Amino acid sequence: MAGCEDDGSTVNPNTDPAHELVRFMYDRIPLARAMALELAAYDEHHLCLRVPLAPNVNDKGCAFGGSLASLMTLAGWGLVELALRARGEVCDVYVGESTVRYLQPVWADFSAEARLAEGADWARFFTTLAARGKARTEVSCCVPGADGKPAATLSARFVAKRHD
Repeated sequence: MAGCEDDGSTVNPNTDPAHELVRFMYDRIPLARAMALELAAYDEHHLCLRVPLAPNVNDKGCAFGGSLASLMTLAGWGLVELALRARGEVCDVYVGESTVRYLQPVWADFSAEARLAEGADWARFFTTLAARGKARTEVSCCVPGADGKPAATLSARFVAKRHD
């Protein structure tokens, strides 16, 4: 998975959907605020969120595993949420299943990037949502380590269900 460098684009944070989603997370998910979550980059294929180490540190001085898992989960959830919002769909999005792997410690501010998993596609997701009112998709997330290799990964299935 590629890194999460800021894409350098100039967007209006007051109208950009990804910035709006981060504001939503701050307002509705207290953990996002406690983690000091920020948007790093977004396009229709990936979402990258970042946090400083200080509020996410463990007793050893490196990133707390729960913060790594939480940031990856928020990035995956956010990717699905943004795809739904872009198509005018109002759904509840849940993580249905996830597997986290911790591969190396993280000693600095960190980011998590979410993409659709290999073999997953939005077309099938939205066709199923239209037919059944709910759909699921697989998402892959990664926290890059200082050496560019993954420090943590998350494979997750997210479920979207239209409001009744």
